[in-house]
Amino acid sequence: MRSIAIANQKGGVGKTTTSVNLAVALSRLRKKVCLIDLDPQAHATLHVGVSPTSSPCTAYDVLVNEQPLADAIVRAQENLWVVPSHLDLSVAEMALAGRSGRESILRERLKIAIDSTGSHQLANTQDDKQQLQFDYIIIDCPPSLGLLSLNAMAAVDEVLLPLQPHFLALHGLSKLLETIELSAEHINPRLRLLGVALCLYEAGTRLAAEVGRDVESFFAEVGQGHPAWKDARVFQTKIRRNIRLAEAPSFGQSIFEYANDSNGASDYHNLAAEVDAAVLPKLQPGEPYEINKMAA
Repeated sequence: MRSIAIANQKGGVGKTTTSVNLAVALSRLRKKVCLIDLDPQAHATLHVGVSPTSSPCTAYDVLVNEQPLADAIVRAQENLWVVPSHLDLSVAEMALAGRSGRESILRERLKIAIDSTGSHQLANTQDDKQQLQFDYIIIDCPPSLGLLSLNAMAAVDEVLLPLQPHFLALHGLSKLLETIELSAEHINPRLRLLGVALCLYEAGTRLAAEVGRDVESFFAEVGQGHPAWKDARVFQTKIRRNIRLAEAPSFGQSIFEYANDSNGASDYHNLAAEVDAAVLPKLQPGEPYEINKMAA
């Protein structure tokens, strides 16, 4: 099972759009995917057609009220399940302020939910009393680097960064790299930056091309960079600016249900194929970490 957090502290860069459409694209590749929505705005939850108020148990209950993760899993469509968010998550940091190990709560809930064979015990879903083995867990992080994002980074092995090709976005990249470094050193030594996905990309503009080259050059030249991100790459697939991607959430649909013949659907299909090819090895404590080269 692979676990990936989609993170960027800057809003409006395609983070939730990437979380949802990457999750759906992977499910269309016949992978079993669980999408965990940690953004209090609940946009990923709504995007897949699930109402935040329709479930008696949400991500807030898992983090704050010590509810089992399995109780919050809701089936959204074939091969795709979601742990819905709720507005209450906006006060989760205050609710957890005095709790020991508050940055690792989600990781502990995941450990409990996974048995020795890697299967998840489902409760409030159509798979009641059955076990389900997820191929992917995708976590949509909030647009901040607070406690919710730290919980995501403590729980996953990989981080994918959606980045708008804008010069100010490069500053955000450095901040996120610092957070990944700190998380890898103090919370989750397995954490690695898988790569950067350029979103809202306008191929005909000089700015997009320059920023894309700058990011690629940065990762190509880091050499002795921090182990948590020195092997990251810029994905070849660029998510082009596409009005259909902006329209799809209002219908509670991914781009594949809303406009399967659009550039947005093609781009996220290709990105999912790249992510699925970039397999990270499972490690035992103390083993060196190396990222496998992506298939050509």
